[in-house]
Amino acid sequence: MKLIVQIPCYNEEQTLAQTVADIPREIEGVDEVEVLIIDDGSSDRTLEVAREIGVDHIVRHKKNKGLGRAFRHGIDACLLAGADIIVNIDGDNQYCGADICKLIKPILNAQADIVIGDRQLAKLPHLSYHKKFLQWLGSAVVRKFAGVQVPDAVSGFRAINREAALRLNIVSLFSYTIEMLIQAGKRQIAVTSVPVRTNPKTRESRLFNSVPRFIERSLTTMVRVYGMYQPLRAFFYLATILVVIGLIPIIRFLYFYFAESGTGHIQSLVLGGIILLMGFITYLVGMVADLVSFNRQLIELTLEKVRRIELGQHQAQLDTDKQADNSSK
Repeated sequence: MKLIVQIPCYNEEQTLAQTVADIPREIEGVDEVEVLIIDDGSSDRTLEVAREIGVDHIVRHKKNKGLGRAFRHGIDACLLAGADIIVNIDGDNQYCGADICKLIKPILNAQADIVIGDRQLAKLPHLSYHKKFLQWLGSAVVRKFAGVQVPDAVSGFRAINREAALRLNIVSLFSYTIEMLIQAGKRQIAVTSVPVRTNPKTRESRLFNSVPRFIERSLTTMVRVYGMYQPLRAFFYLATILVVIGLIPIIRFLYFYFAESGTGHIQSLVLGGIILLMGFITYLVGMVADLVSFNRQLIELTLEKVRRIELGQHQAQLDTDKQADNSSK
């Protein structure tokens, strides 16, 4: 059983060493513990620090590509390195590394495929009231969209087993946290959470530095991913709203038509007819989007199979190289 702890980093030279030092290297039920760094185009000494402290694997982006891509590329690298469990932890030393043992326990016990570390936000003294409220509200919306009971949906401290990692396909550039949960919920991947500890804040959040921007990006991600997996339902709700709105002026026209012997208020009929037509068109768009969604699911199944084939070939090559090395000795 191999565990790889991946750490997406962007200018984390001040905190990376301590973050890695806090990661336990011996965990009950795990044979190997390794550390992988994703340097997402850092302009400071993050890459040099990673090499100095002797991390096991380094993935480097020459240019900053965003947290979502850094996470996805880290997952791919961990799978290639043979990880059975992948733990993601932030490079700012926000989370207590010793809680990795607690985080992976539901996976080791075959109780879950993904485990989210619950920071228990209400108890954090450094987090402002409005940020706590937004985090709570966002988590509530994600729970409703995804159908998973996770109290801290945007926590970056999470563990994933190999099977779940093979099935996930993160496309968001902003962040992976929300998209992962919605995908997991829609693809029937078992998700749970455990309470974890946090360390004193070392810097301000780079994702939460602008509240309106954070809300806009989070909502966009939720709507996009939800639309990918349940487009018919999403468009059905929108179309139904338009139809109801369109019926109101039409009913108004009919009322005055019969009450006033068929005179006046033709504008209500025109307006209602236009809105009603928009509603019917939205229904049709929903049906087309549903067909596209089925095609996307087929593509994801194909991608999963391709990943398994690539990983199998990679492992076979490693075994061949190992046998050749043993023979030469």
